Amino acid sequence: MDVLQPVALAGGMAWASGMRLYAVLFLAGVLARLGYLDLPASLSILENPWIIGLSGLLCVIEFLADKIAIVDSLWDGIQGFIRIPAGALLAALALGGHDPAWMVAAGLLGGAVTAGTHLAKAGSRAMINTSPEPFSNIAASLGEDALAVSGLWAAIFYPALFLILLGLFLLLLIWLLPKLGRGVLAVFGGLFGWTKKQ
Repeated sequence: MDVLQPVALAGGMAWASGMRLYAVLFLAGVLARLGYLDLPASLSILENPWIIGLSGLLCVIEFLADKIAIVDSLWDGIQGFIRIPAGALLAALALGGHDPAWMVAAGLLGGAVTAGTHLAKAGSRAMINTSPEPFSNIAASLGEDALAVSGLWAAIFYPALFLILLGLFLLLLIWLLPKLGRGVLAVFGGLFGWTKKQ
């Protein structure tokens, strides 16, 4: 039984959900409905026209909210409670036709991948929001849009390549997250007058 495609789909959905959950749901549903993506039965609900319509509407709202400085960080703060469990669930359900142990492992790993992607996105955007001009925020948001869509596309149509790139991304994330964490703390320290005790 070939597991490369479902593992890549699980990883791709989890990874992209950390940036653009509603785009992931919308694209997966549309591609499956048009016959370009063979979803496992456990994810076939994404093909439902109501789910496609709702995820499309939320995708448009997220697209607009993510282009406005400060609003994007507030959106990320709220969406963290939605993206991470949803990414874990999507990853688990992508392996719905396999051994339940694979599903549980995919859910756990998928949640970790979604959380890492979400934290990298939210942290970098919080730091970008300290810039007074709006263009860097819009450019970062458009870059995230393109990255999420192209990553999901690669997971679906080039699974081996995607899994290699995902591994490289996770290595980069291990290096990057502590630096982002310090940067975000410095931003909040500046905003609220926190200083290191001498």
